[in-house]
Amino acid sequence: MASNETLAELWDVIGDRVQHPREGSYIGSLLRDPKGIDRVLEKVGEETTEYILAVKNGRKKEIVMESADLLFHLLVSLKAAGVEFSSVLDELEARRR
Repeated sequence: MASNETLAELWDVIGDRVQHPREGSYIGSLLRDPKGIDRVLEKVGEETTEYILAVKNGRKKEIVMESADLLFHLLVSLKAAGVEFSSVLDELEARRR
């Protein structure tokens, strides 16, 4: 089972791609797209739709895959918007009380 470290590592990789763009990087291509943040948000919308359909149709394997895609693109959109993932975690923690 993956740990919280997986999300932290992914967040660090996304940040590294922003700070140090690499040729051929998917994250870099999203963030450098001429559409700007709209391109990233299009991917969030696309992955959301695919996730919804997978859940609706009860396709467990696809639910897992689309959840991962959605979470990945959500993290990229947070970075593109200048929002730290820790802020989202803090908000979730505050809601637990």
